[in-house]
Amino acid sequence: MEKLIEIMNKIGLPFAYDHFAAGESPDSPFICYLTPNSDNFAADGQVYYKINEIHIELYTDCRDLSAEQKVEAVLDEHGIFYEKSET
Repeated sequence: MEKLIEIMNKIGLPFAYDHFAAGESPDSPFICYLTPNSDNFAADGQVYYKINEIHIELYTDCRDLSAEQKVEAVLDEHGIFYEKSET
């Protein structure tokens, strides 16, 4: 988890786990991240290698390509595979 926080800090946007507390949401762009699932690798009936799925949600008032590129650049720098989607 410490490595994840380090990566989030490098992005340079305000962030919180899951959500910001009521009344504390910063101006956009900002990030909320979640760890909703794991897909651990088992060996000999034990967790041999832990794999956590992480969702990074970028919130903006309108599409902000610069903010998207900041997130992507840091993920690329750390060799992290990602997929993008819009809602």
